[in-house]
Amino acid sequence: MPTTVSPFLLPILMLLASNVFMTFAWYGHLKFKDHSLPLVIMVSWGIAFFEYWLAVPANRWGSAVYSAAQLKTMQEVITLIVFAGFSVLYLKEPLGWNHAIGFAFIAAGAFFIFHKW
Repeated sequence: MPTTVSPFLLPILMLLASNVFMTFAWYGHLKFKDHSLPLVIMVSWGIAFFEYWLAVPANRWGSAVYSAAQLKTMQEVITLIVFAGFSVLYLKEPLGWNHAIGFAFIAAGAFFIFHKW
């Protein structure tokens, strides 16, 4: 594992970057509905390739300091944060109060995953 970044921070940064790639792979094509589905699938697959190069080592290295449940929880919270920004900034779709409440419930769930009783 690279030692220049904290072993607690590195997986988070890598999961954040991987989520940017995956969000574009899964939802970026929605702005290109005039392109054929097979073409956007292939482009999305190519983008997802880079996501795997970040997510797999993030989880491997992260498992040295986090449990699998904690890594998965981080992944889901990061996914929501990235998607919220992507939705507003790229897709130009606003988020409402109902989204905020749903995200708050997920954040509460993440708290319980990381909280030691």
